[in-house]
Amino acid sequence: MEKTKPNEPIVKHIYTADPSAHVFEGKIYIYPSHDLDHDGPSNDNGDQYAMEDYHVLSMDNMDSPVVDHGEVLHVKDVPWATKQMWAPDAAFKNETYYLFFPARDKEGIFRIGVATSSTPAGPFKAEENYIPGSFSIDPAVLVDEDGRAYCYFGGLWGGQLEKWQTGEFKPDAEGPAATAPALGPRVAEMNEDMLTFKGEVKEISIVDEEGNPIVAGDEDRRFFEGPWMHKYNGKYYLSYSTGTTHKIVYAIGDNPQGPFVFKGTILNPVSGWTTHHSIVEFEDKWYLFYHDCSLSGGVNHKRSVKYAELKYNEDGTIQTVIPNK
Repeated sequence: MEKTKPNEPIVKHIYTADPSAHVFEGKIYIYPSHDLDHDGPSNDNGDQYAMEDYHVLSMDNMDSPVVDHGEVLHVKDVPWATKQMWAPDAAFKNETYYLFFPARDKEGIFRIGVATSSTPAGPFKAEENYIPGSFSIDPAVLVDEDGRAYCYFGGLWGGQLEKWQTGEFKPDAEGPAATAPALGPRVAEMNEDMLTFKGEVKEISIVDEEGNPIVAGDEDRRFFEGPWMHKYNGKYYLSYSTGTTHKIVYAIGDNPQGPFVFKGTILNPVSGWTTHHSIVEFEDKWYLFYHDCSLSGGVNHKRSVKYAELKYNEDGTIQTVIPNK
């Protein structure tokens, strides 16, 4: 097995994307989606992303080979789901490891499910039903220092977030006008069981330095998909993909549910249409995990997970990562 290197695919035997990295039991565990090689249609609805299972990857340290722990959950073992097991995340609480994942239900609506395991490497057993009140895609879960847990989620276009502006699923709904406030990611505090939402789902406010909402037409800054939350020096950092402009950007706040003030770009565009990431601290350094399509020669649904060291400035802002450098 080869050692890993920054800005190179961490595994090459399968295609992986959307990496959620965590430190569990002294190791880095990565929870990616698993891209499949297929000849299906490619469209804004995301049909090219036909993923149907999850693998768990782990690294003893940043120089060690990556271990593939194999398939830990398949869509056929999720009673409520039909297809498209997209970007997942994981969390640890109650002496249990939780895998959070989106998939389409039997009506074709994206929901967020939970599966549990006694070990970070799985396998995971899915709950009978999705989280009540959940919708859209890209769950990311923060367990804060006080033990309270928050689930962040949402994605435009194929992620269906525009369809939920009234609180109910409207299949023909469109996004806001270019000059109107952009749709924000959603957040819900979780109950102690980590299986249900404690309170109502809230929309997160992302504003500029003057306190004005980022508008829908501001595609360099507005939220598109892939929310991630981490803490640094007591501040909450919301990072996400801009989608159409292919950046990972971030905003900073004092409360896990916002509002957040936009600050800048974390990752410049990579090869491929999508960009999706996570941020983790390990052995006194910070790392950005992301994906691109370099291994497949630019095929959008055949992506590979990579990582790069992440560095902060003295004022808490993040230095932009230039991919492949």
